Amino acid sequence: MGKIGLPLAVQYARKGHTVIGTDINTHTVDLINSRVEPFPGEDQLQEFLTKEVSAGRLVSSLDTAGAVSQSDVVVVVVPLFVDSEAVPEFSAMDSATRAVAAGLKPGTLVSYETTLPVGTTRDRLVPLLETGSGLAAGKDFFVVFSPERVLTGRVFADLRRYPKLVGGIDTESETRGCEFYSQVLDFDERPDLPRPNGVWCLGSVEAAELAKLAETTYRDVNIALANQFASFAEKSGIDFTAVAEACNSQPFSHIHSPGIAVGGHCIPVYPRLYLWNDPSATVVRAAREANAAMPESVVSRVELEFGSLRGIKVVVLGASYRGGVKETAFSGIYATIAALESRGACVSVHDPLYSDSELQDLGFETFHRGDGAAVVIIQADHAEYRDWSPGDVPGVQLVMDGRGISRSQNWGSGILYLAVGQSSQVQHRLN
Repeated sequence: MGKIGLPLAVQYARKGHTVIGTDINTHTVDLINSRVEPFPGEDQLQEFLTKEVSAGRLVSSLDTAGAVSQSDVVVVVVPLFVDSEAVPEFSAMDSATRAVAAGLKPGTLVSYETTLPVGTTRDRLVPLLETGSGLAAGKDFFVVFSPERVLTGRVFADLRRYPKLVGGIDTESETRGCEFYSQVLDFDERPDLPRPNGVWCLGSVEAAELAKLAETTYRDVNIALANQFASFAEKSGIDFTAVAEACNSQPFSHIHSPGIAVGGHCIPVYPRLYLWNDPSATVVRAAREANAAMPESVVSRVELEFGSLRGIKVVVLGASYRGGVKETAFSGIYATIAALESRGACVSVHDPLYSDSELQDLGFETFHRGDGAAVVIIQADHAEYRDWSPGDVPGVQLVMDGRGISRSQNWGSGILYLAVGQSSQVQHRLN
């Protein structure tokens, strides 16, 4: 019942189904049953959650096996991470699968939505289900892979906007999976798609696994390309902001803007899952390395423009991996702080979504609006930071906007404002 699983459970309940949402966290389960969203920031979640729990269509439980034994369909959305060597860490997924197997009954459909390396569903998870249940996949129960394609904060809108991809371990599994998702989802009209928006059957579980890895890895490679263009522009005295705007017209409409880093559970992780399948993918490996290096690159740029950072007060704005989302998983904040502290800087952190105690629990020194600092680094594109100015950070001399959310006019001509991809030569000319 995390940031994807809970909205999915609510969506299924909104379509008239009786849903049991299970989790291993007692506090999460208690909050849901009390009609309280356990995490902020998901559009319409509190409204929908209150309605569905009050109507008795949604209940939460710690007993996964018991919930499975009462269900016709089981949707699994638990985390899968990679270790420091980019090896997938399957412990949570394996544990959840064993719990599902313990309650599995004949006729049940099991759908995995967590992004997985190609082959994982058929070769790893199906055997666990069969062993734990004593049932035969494709005969007694059915299995599909159907990747989530939503962003935290806008899950309900994205469920309508993007086609739902489904791949089965066999024809019957895929047919049942496509029928299920057709019952629980609604779709926007999308004349821009090659076929009508809706549930798209891909023909195999492996095709569905690869589809999610491909689209996420493509984005990572695209971002790395933008970051390298931006780095070249900085060195060459070119304003990459104008270049990016030009590239975002045809024929380069899908070039992303550069930035400090991309975090969350998707971009830093899924290309590594693909590399686990395909270690020879040199382009993917180079892109991941380039994006992971962006915090160090940005801090090096700050040092080059400002001078020595030893003993200098630096505030990093935004602990979250992206604006409007209270989540620090794989956030650029950690690498940014490490790079600053290695240079002797005195670093503090501000994030409007976190309390002082929460930031301190994450190991950060807290910054309050109005405190002084010589250097500002914008790490997360929270909307609040659009309007920050020197009055919010007395004594500021340099602003490095790692997300392009602020404007040089906010800070005035006496302060050096830089965005990723913009050289100091350009900024001095603009001023």
